[in-house]
Amino acid sequence: MTAAPVSPPDARSPLRRFLDALYLVAGYVAACCILLIMLLMIAQSILREMHVRTGAVNDVVAWLCAAAAFFAMAHAFKHGDFVRVTLLLEKISPAAQRRFEIGALAIAAVAVGYLAWWANRFTWDSFVFDETAQGLLPIKMWIPQSTFAIGAILLFVAVVDELVIVLRGGRPSYVVAVEERHAHGDFSSEV
Repeated sequence: MTAAPVSPPDARSPLRRFLDALYLVAGYVAACCILLIMLLMIAQSILREMHVRTGAVNDVVAWLCAAAAFFAMAHAFKHGDFVRVTLLLEKISPAAQRRFEIGALAIAAVAVGYLAWWANRFTWDSFVFDETAQGLLPIKMWIPQSTFAIGAILLFVAVVDELVIVLRGGRPSYVVAVEERHAHGDFSSEV
């Protein structure tokens, strides 16, 4: 009796590897933004004690907060870290669950696509009108707004990715990720 060949992890399609890497990079960018926020806040605290003015740091920290949130969305969505109400889904048949999942993902794709469109339109308008920040740091507004636009596009891609997975008969990545965490005894997302 011979064992069935096991396909290596690299046997996934190039598109799947690219998308997974894209979501991971977006998560790393969000983490770097949070690290920068921490470093800036510590530096600001130290510099204030030395009587150095640091007002512009508040603007940068605000932009980094937004960047961290928007870059993290696609990664969080794919890994089951978005809030999902599954009370109804747990009580219906697998076939009905699949239909509900497709419906929810289709609605989400339309809503997030709309968000991505207007986020990019808003950022483009800021670029065209040469809008400058009103705070202590006069920076072109399209620069921090671009994190919103890019993050919205990444979330749209992630939602459409999940919709395609479910339409092809697969299980949503976010469901699989949560089940894997539960299998390892990690119920921290349930608290």
